[in-house]
Amino acid sequence: MAIVEKAIFTWSGGKDSTIALYELEKSRVYEISALLTTLNEDYDRVSMHGVRNVLLEQQGKSLGLPIERVYITSNSSDGEYEAKMRDKLTHCRSLGISSVVFGDIFLEDLRRYREENLSKIGMKGIFPIWKRDTFELANAFIDLGFKAVITCVDSGFLDKTFVGRLFDRQFLSELPSGVDPCGENGEFHSFVYDGPIFRKRVLYKEGEIVFRDNRFYYCDLMPIKENCSLSRRG
Repeated sequence: MAIVEKAIFTWSGGKDSTIALYELEKSRVYEISALLTTLNEDYDRVSMHGVRNVLLEQQGKSLGLPIERVYITSNSSDGEYEAKMRDKLTHCRSLGISSVVFGDIFLEDLRRYREENLSKIGMKGIFPIWKRDTFELANAFIDLGFKAVITCVDSGFLDKTFVGRLFDRQFLSELPSGVDPCGENGEFHSFVYDGPIFRKRVLYKEGEIVFRDNRFYYCDLMPIKENCSLSRRG
C-alpha cells in the first residue's frame, strides 16, 4: 500500500483555496491534517478576505477539517508574519507534516518566496492549480457546483458594485478588461459557502459594506442559525 504524505493546507476560505483542495483530495496522494489560516487579531477576521472567524470555523466543520490559526496585527511587518508562520509550521513539521499546500496560480515571485521559506524548516510546497488557465479555472469552479460570494474588492481595480455579489458567470462577464477572472492579482477575494466537498451549506446573511484603508470595500457576512434540513451528508 502506498504511503500517503501528510500536508497542511494554507486556507483563505476563498475559491482558489477551495478548488485546490478539491483537486488535491481527488488525487488521494496527500492526507490533509488541517487548514491553516491567517487572521487579523484586531478584527478576528480572515486576513484580506474580511470573513468572520465564526464563519471560518463553520466552513472547516462542513469540510471535515480542523482549522489552525495564525494571528497577526493590522500593521504587522513581513518579519512578524514570517516568524509566526515559521513557528506554526515548525510545530507541524514536528508532528510529521512535511508539505504545505497553496492555492497560488501564476505569481512566480510569491511561489519562490514560499518555497524559500519552507526550505529553511525542511518542508516543501504543493501547488495543485499552478499554471492553470484562470478563465477555465473560474468556469470549472462554477461548473462543479461550488458557490462563493465576493467579500472584498480592491477599489484600484473594481468599484463598490462588485462586492457582496455571487461569483457566477454574470460576475465574470462584467469584470473589466485586465482584471483576472480568479482575482489572482488581488483584485477581489471571496468566501465559499457550498459545493461538492462540503457536507452542508454554510449559512450567512449580508451585512454592511465598509470602505477601509482608503482602498478596499468589504461586505460583512454574518452567520445565521443552521437549518439541519440543508445537511446533505451524514
